[in-house]
Amino acid sequence: MAARTVPPFRADHVGSLLRPPRLLRAREEHAKGGTSAEQLREVEDEAIRDVVRMQEDVGLRSATDGEFRRTSWHMDFIYQLGGVRRTDEKLAVHFYNEDGELEFESAALRVHDRISLRETIFADAFRFLQSTVTSVTPKLTVPSPSMVHYRGGRAAIDSEVYPDLEPFWHDLSAAYAEQVRRLAEQGCSYLQFDDTSLAYLNDPRQRGMVAEQGGNAEHQHERYIKQINAALAGRPESMTVTTHMCRGNFRSSWAAEGGYDFVAEALFSQLDVDGFFLEYDDARSGGFEPLRFVPKGKMVVLGLVTTKRGALEDKDDLKRRIEEAARYVDIDQLCISPQCGFSSTVEGNNLTYDQQVAKLRLLVETAAEVWG
Repeated sequence: MAARTVPPFRADHVGSLLRPPRLLRAREEHAKGGTSAEQLREVEDEAIRDVVRMQEDVGLRSATDGEFRRTSWHMDFIYQLGGVRRTDEKLAVHFYNEDGELEFESAALRVHDRISLRETIFADAFRFLQSTVTSVTPKLTVPSPSMVHYRGGRAAIDSEVYPDLEPFWHDLSAAYAEQVRRLAEQGCSYLQFDDTSLAYLNDPRQRGMVAEQGGNAEHQHERYIKQINAALAGRPESMTVTTHMCRGNFRSSWAAEGGYDFVAEALFSQLDVDGFFLEYDDARSGGFEPLRFVPKGKMVVLGLVTTKRGALEDKDDLKRRIEEAARYVDIDQLCISPQCGFSSTVEGNNLTYDQQVAKLRLLVETAAEVWG
């Protein structure tokens, strides 16, 4: 076994990081009209420089911009697709945590025209990240194409624009394929598709919701796999693509539960990505048995360290869990990471900056002791 020189790395992380207080204040002031877009950009730039230095200092081999320019991990991207607009309707998502339950509301989306890519989304953000890193691989995260469909289903897609859904799926994957092509031209060598739907569909409650929307709950994951593969079909060999699949992450809460069993065979054997970031921080995530479907040559990044609580995990416990996973997939195909981002939405999870750094450093130290 050896350290990896290409992504995903033995110690990696999902993408989002806690926003510093000065950035949160600048966003609030900008929303109220007290700070210009240029002034907000300056604060974002400074915060990103700092957080990239932190990632390099703790020993990570890749770095993101923490998603500091976004309000949420997915909607800032999706609303920039041609043919998609924000609506006045509020989309409610039910979340759970150790203390009870809470509701998350966001603006819904409407597919009102043919899906297209008007301009390369997050191009400027990635260009700045490229200019900021000094010793690590810059990583960009974007929502999977599945996320354009999962929240609203057929009802969110104008039936006059797409009376049949096949052209919708074609246009969606084509827009994503063009986005991937342009990012590769820009020098992006590490891209991640974030996809909660593929993990949500393991939860019978979520499949029930899909059925209520008129979807095919038993086979929707297969449709999503097909569309992701179409989006990635033309990517160059120089680009590593991973996918991250968690069960919701909002203010230390989750939306779904259950192991990866329902989607595992199709997911691991058919999805054309180089690695899978999987949520494995507690019993809610199920066991490692589904990893038996992972073929040779694919990497699995075990999300063993939680971002939902500040308490630091025990290194020996992490090593034992790696050994457990290695019963089902070769240990040389394994890496470790947090189970999700630290701040999938601008609010962030319930832990401190120092606790976040300690968890990232723990991952680096553990990976070095396990893999060298």
